[in-house]
Amino acid sequence: MATKRVAKSSDSRRSGTSQKTRPSAGAPSRRAVGSATKTSRSNSSSRKQTPAALQKEIQRLDREILKLINRRAAATTALLESSEDPTRAVYDPRADEQLWKELAERNPGPLPVSAVRGVFRNILSAAKRQVKTQRVAYLGPQYSFTHLAALERFGEAADLIPVNSIASVFEEVNRGHADYGLVPIENSTDGRIVDTLDMFTRLPLRICGEVQINVRHNLLARCPRSEITEIYSKPQALSQCRDWLARNMPQA
Repeated sequence: MATKRVAKSSDSRRSGTSQKTRPSAGAPSRRAVGSATKTSRSNSSSRKQTPAALQKEIQRLDREILKLINRRAAATTALLESSEDPTRAVYDPRADEQLWKELAERNPGPLPVSAVRGVFRNILSAAKRQVKTQRVAYLGPQYSFTHLAALERFGEAADLIPVNSIASVFEEVNRGHADYGLVPIENSTDGRIVDTLDMFTRLPLRICGEVQINVRHNLLARCPRSEITEIYSKPQALSQCRDWLARNMPQA
């Protein structure tokens, strides 16, 4: 399974010093283990309640969650606005990575860390949008792996702009049409992406963050695999799958 790394490019005047961050997940702490036990007991107790009582409890929790989300967003907005450079403070990879680490360590379950992280990512994205809408150019089309990486890093509240080529991503940032750009920089099967590295030598942009995503491809056909003689895809996808294709589709 290939791993695709995606780097975000930003104008050096915007990003300041070059930064490179890697996602990390901490091991559950003793506190988290204890909380998980309490959650299990609570769930066991909830099963004994009537549907009407459970629905009432859910409504109460929804109202409480709504208040807390807005309080969290307001506090985030106030913190960003109090910064000397609110625009730059909106994008802080180190603060984000610290939050993801704490969530992984403190999450009592039953929701997986990935689900909790998704909730918080969109809360942060919406709060940051109150200060400044982040415009992010990425290698399209929509729902491509780079688009998924953009959602992972910036959340759904960011203004995501698909473009047709890696060079276009760099141009959008360089001309000031986008605050950040998201491009593939390397993967575990083919190594570094030459087009991306070439653009870094041409324009005064620098890497300010990193996202790692798992890349999975699917083979679609209307006939048995043994009858397939031609396979159509992008060169990058064919290259990433070349070992599997050689083993399983030698006739194609």
